[in-house]
Amino acid sequence: MIQEPEETAGEPEVEEVVDAEVVSAADPAVDGAAAEEAAAEATVESDLAALVEEARSQRDEYLDLAQRTKADFDNYRKRVAAESQAQIERGRLEVISGLIEAIDNLERVLDAAGIEQEVALGGSLPENAPVTEQGVIVAYRDLHAVLRKAGVEAFDSKGEAFDPNLHEALQALPAEGVGSGIVLEVMQKGYRAGENVIRHARVVVSQ
Repeated sequence: MIQEPEETAGEPEVEEVVDAEVVSAADPAVDGAAAEEAAAEATVESDLAALVEEARSQRDEYLDLAQRTKADFDNYRKRVAAESQAQIERGRLEVISGLIEAIDNLERVLDAAGIEQEVALGGSLPENAPVTEQGVIVAYRDLHAVLRKAGVEAFDSKGEAFDPNLHEALQALPAEGVGSGIVLEVMQKGYRAGENVIRHARVVVSQ
C-alpha cells in the first residue's frame, strides 16, 4: 500500500521529460523554416530591385535615343529650310542679274540715241522720237519698275570715296585738287538690295 503512492508520484515526472523533449526537438525546424522564408524574401527583393534598375536603365536609353532623334530631325528640317531658302535666293539673284544685263543693253541704245537715262525714266515720251526709241524707253522704265518692286536699286558713286564693298576699280588716274581714292567716273553702275550688293560698280578712282 505504501508503494502505490510512489509510482503515482513518478508518472508526472516522465510526462514532463517527454514534453521537454518534444519542445526541444521542434525548435530547430521552426528556426530553419523562418530562415528559408527570410532568404526567399531577400531574393525576391533583390530580383525586384534588379528589375527596377534595368527598367530605369532602359527608360533612360530610350529617352536619350528619342531626344537625339528629335534633335537630328530638327537639325535636318532647319538645314533643308536653309537650303531651300538659299536656292530661292540664288534663283532670285539670277533673274535680277538677267534684268540688269537687259537694262545695260537698253542704256547703250539710249546713249547711242542721245537720250539721257534720267530723262528716259521720267516725264512723257519724246513726241518726235521714232517708235523704236519710244519702245526702248518704255521697256527701260518697265524693267526699272520691276527692280524697284524687288527692292533693287542702282547706285551712282561718283565723287564718293572708294569702297571695296561697293566698287570695283578698273583704273586709277591722277586728278588735280582731288584726294586719293575718290571715284572719278562710273563705268558701269552698281546695284544693291538693301545692304546686299548684287553688282559692284565699276569705277575709275583718283591716285
